[in-house]
Amino acid sequence: MIVFDLKCSGDHVFEVWFKSSSAYEEQRAQGLIACPYCGDVTVTKAVMAPAVGAKGNQVAEKAPVTPEAFKAALAAIAQLQVKQLETSTWVGSAFSEKARAMHAGDAPEAPIHGRATLEEAKALVEEGVPIAPLLVPVVPPEARN
Repeated sequence: MIVFDLKCSGDHVFEVWFKSSSAYEEQRAQGLIACPYCGDVTVTKAVMAPAVGAKGNQVAEKAPVTPEAFKAALAAIAQLQVKQLETSTWVGSAFSEKARAMHAGDAPEAPIHGRATLEEAKALVEEGVPIAPLLVPVVPPEARN
């Protein structure tokens, strides 16, 4: 895993973990990376400070995250997810099969969402297929009024 500080065109800086540098490049090129603050998908790598550990006899202190800040971050992520789902295709219970086919290069890559059991999701992760759980419940198209 590798972490990058990213910056959107609105000058928001945020941290994201990727499987590799090439995974970052692929996701950026597909517009799959968006600013958690404003939803902007125009992101670039930000200047990062080197990872230097604290002096052995000192303890680095971080400001605690407030419940309000945590709720605001989750709300921003949920809003981003809703925006991304608008351009994604519902594939239902065929999610694992379609995600695996795209990862293997047997199907064209496209944003999809659907259902997978916990076992199916774990298998996809173990195979290196890039997936993410949805924070906002999704109503399948056939269940909508």
